[in-house]
Amino acid sequence: MSGRAQLMWDEAVTGYDFGPGHPMDPVRLALTMRLVEAYELHRGPLEVVAAKPAGDSTLRLVHREDYVAAVRRASADPASADVAYGLGTEDDPAFAGMHEASALIAGQSVGAAEAVWRGEAEHAVNFAGGLHHAMPGGASGFCIYNDAALAIARLLELGAERVAYVDVDVHHGDGVQAAFWEDPRVLTISLHEHPRTLFPQTGWPEETGGEGAEGSAVNVALPAGTGDAGWLRAFHAVVPELLAAFRPQVLVTQHGADTHFEDPLAHLAVSLDAQRAAAESCHALAHEHAEDRWIALGGGGYAVVDVVPRSWTHLAAIAGHRPIDPTSSVPEAWRHEVFRRTRQLAPLRMTDGRTPYWRDFADGGYDPADRLDQAVLATRRAVFPSHGLLP
Repeated sequence: MSGRAQLMWDEAVTGYDFGPGHPMDPVRLALTMRLVEAYELHRGPLEVVAAKPAGDSTLRLVHREDYVAAVRRASADPASADVAYGLGTEDDPAFAGMHEASALIAGQSVGAAEAVWRGEAEHAVNFAGGLHHAMPGGASGFCIYNDAALAIARLLELGAERVAYVDVDVHHGDGVQAAFWEDPRVLTISLHEHPRTLFPQTGWPEETGGEGAEGSAVNVALPAGTGDAGWLRAFHAVVPELLAAFRPQVLVTQHGADTHFEDPLAHLAVSLDAQRAAAESCHALAHEHAEDRWIALGGGGYAVVDVVPRSWTHLAAIAGHRPIDPTSSVPEAWRHEVFRRTRQLAPLRMTDGRTPYWRDFADGGYDPADRLDQAVLATRRAVFPSHGLLP
């Protein structure tokens, strides 16, 4: 391993734009990159690299040929979008250049996978990626091409025998789970708000993988309102033991920032500080269980000024082995840039002022009356025995 970290970035990814009023505002990507630059992470700890767009042969590692063709048609003529493929809907309206922007984002994640597997970088970050809802044959949930699944598929193509995927977005990582439902080489773990209260209404603990891959899908369905202590308790009660048992050669993680208490589309109550703690844990787990190989992706996140840029800048800094002090003041030049672009006031510090903590599930005791503990135990009972672990 080289020890270097790469940040995958091409300014053209901001062309992934569903239009005015859509929650997936590309300004969140631009503001994140400007904050990375304001902290000068691109001048030392991170090598900024732009990969080529994913070509058709790469896209077909996950997506059906007819679906890719449908995206191309809608990209050339948005009025021709076929809702049978999930295109032209309220969530996924068609826009000119949609295929090109989506393939570019996918290419960054695939490029990250290639760099990490080949030893050109130890860690790689694509915060424009993490579009985990796209299915093999259709768009879903603001996602056209599933870059996370494509990165994993590319790792398998290159010879990886065990890849672990950990998704901490507030929404279930349904598209990645579906892509590898019957593939025991891929362990998918998703911690998300309970499907009773949030899209895509999947991700029940009983969803554990297809025939021949039992236990390869892991779902922790968290009660609405879960905050820092419960969220981190659930993460540490499930993820480390499974990674230790699975022994992945690469860890791919998705860091949707929409678990935050300010996010307008969901109902968890997680702070920026807990999101940072989870990113640090993923980094440590990659070193401990995945031969140091770590690919970190973005995802959801719709508090586009207050939350997303800070959360993903912390992620990039952690991957670059130069974490940012949460109490540090946000650079003034960035705050001016935020106001220029959005007419909103930017946050002043890289923290929400929280000190994340959690009770360890093994040492802290199980409370049968606690809904969070019920959710954790349901997941452990569903999948731990498949890995030779006690629930």
